Amino acid sequence: MTRPNVSFEFFPPKTLEASFRLWDCVNVLSPLDPTFVSVTYGAGGTTRQLTHEAVGTIHKTSGLRVAAHLTCVDASREETMQIAHGYADVGVTDIVALRGDPPKGSNVFQPNEDGFQSSIELIGALADTGKFNIRVGAYPEQHPESPNATADVVWLKRKIDAGATSAITQFFFEADTYFRFRDACEKAGIDAPIIPGILPIENWNGARKFAAMCGTSIPTIVADAFETATKHGGTDLLATALATELCDDLLQGGVEDLHFYTLNKPELTRDVCHALGITPRVQLENVA
Repeated sequence: MTRPNVSFEFFPPKTLEASFRLWDCVNVLSPLDPTFVSVTYGAGGTTRQLTHEAVGTIHKTSGLRVAAHLTCVDASREETMQIAHGYADVGVTDIVALRGDPPKGSNVFQPNEDGFQSSIELIGALADTGKFNIRVGAYPEQHPESPNATADVVWLKRKIDAGATSAITQFFFEADTYFRFRDACEKAGIDAPIIPGILPIENWNGARKFAAMCGTSIPTIVADAFETATKHGGTDLLATALATELCDDLLQGGVEDLHFYTLNKPELTRDVCHALGITPRVQLENVA
């Protein structure tokens, strides 16, 4: 089995301590030679400036290929495109184009009166510039706002047709969940790469809440195992084993790319990668 491609998601820091944690995360994971790394927006676009600063700094100081998250939330079309062009001006030409989550306290997405009304409009505008490689989100399980799973596939097809070149899935716990989704996408005529998103579980309570918010089902065996591990210790070992097994199942099924949601805590992601045989690439130079 060939070495899979990996990529990592970070989120922008809000405090000085969090800034150190982000740079530590970059330093720990960059030796694994990721295809790209992405930097998120907060809910409701709350970290827009922080995201911009983090993207620019990582791009400038690490040499990594950085994909900036860009959403339709709380900004006009002009403001959103100014941000995009600002990324291009500093050499960042990968964008993860998303509708974005509603602001805190709201359960419904409300587009800005002068803003993009959907991710498809945003993708089309980015594609029209000819400057960007556009990645989008995908839901292997039904999106909480979607009428059914088929609608999620149709919506993804529209995003690809609008100009997106690849998709990254929401996290899931069973490889068959991804394979069913991939098969449905292929049947619908989607030929763009669909990269599975992997969440090594650093905090079980947090993961359960996150799963409930985004419609990710948790298998009983996984829930029972974490409940036991939480009581008796060993959650990190369990998280590493489960994520490694999931990734191995995906790779055995023909997957070539894995995207890890690090939550700016790199150790579990690093350990999973090492277990899969993804180790730092050492270059020897000027060796006689």
